[in-house]
Amino acid sequence: MRIDVFTLFPQVFQPYLETSILHRAIKRQLVEINLHNIRDWTTDRHHVTDDVPYGGGGGMIMKPEPIFAAIEGVLGPKPNCPVVLLTPQGRLLDQSTAYELSAQPQLALLSGRYEGVDERVRQHLVSDEISIGDYVLSGGELPSLVLIDAIVRLLPGALGDPKGALDDSHASGLLEYPHYTRPAEFRGWEVPEILSSGDHARVARWRREQALLRTYFRRPDLLDMAELSEEDRKFLEKITQDEAAQDPTADRGD
Repeated sequence: MRIDVFTLFPQVFQPYLETSILHRAIKRQLVEINLHNIRDWTTDRHHVTDDVPYGGGGGMIMKPEPIFAAIEGVLGPKPNCPVVLLTPQGRLLDQSTAYELSAQPQLALLSGRYEGVDERVRQHLVSDEISIGDYVLSGGELPSLVLIDAIVRLLPGALGDPKGALDDSHASGLLEYPHYTRPAEFRGWEVPEILSSGDHARVARWRREQALLRTYFRRPDLLDMAELSEEDRKFLEKITQDEAAQDPTADRGD
């Protein structure tokens, strides 16, 4: 997979791309990530990439000329891959979106800055707009990194465990089940006995039920879209019948 990132601050990306899973994926040639500084396509002496908005108002707007020149200079006049603008106005990034984009052989990411980009960039160059949440950041660099991380970890071979991404929160439509490691007892808090029972079927069912419980109490909205078996539904019906039920997976401070 190839990802081209267009930004005013390419230096923001490098430290994270040289770390952990992304670094390994790049070294294994699972993904090629190219950083492009939009300022390199300006034509004035001061490399200006923004200007005041027509109609007045606060803030500055990213000019269309250097953005078009940068993306078309790298990808051609008619890019044959999705050109994604990271913006609070875009569709909300979720796991299904990450899977969708991870299937693309090539992506272009445009990291906006200031008050945003000239509308003609949206209308005539960008093919998709994505937001990582209902809040505003100073620019699209961090959202671009979030999107890259979410996509790359889904590429075959990116994770040490080939099935690792399948158990992640949201991968199956549910929040992930609780995890434990050594020691078996810490400050009087013990690891659930079933996890050391050696009974893989019981462990799998326990984990499924814990995922259902955690989703029910923390993100019940996800259950409407999750793929649930008949056994799952009976388990949830039992939980809803218990009026005194409390989230058994919640973190405790006692």
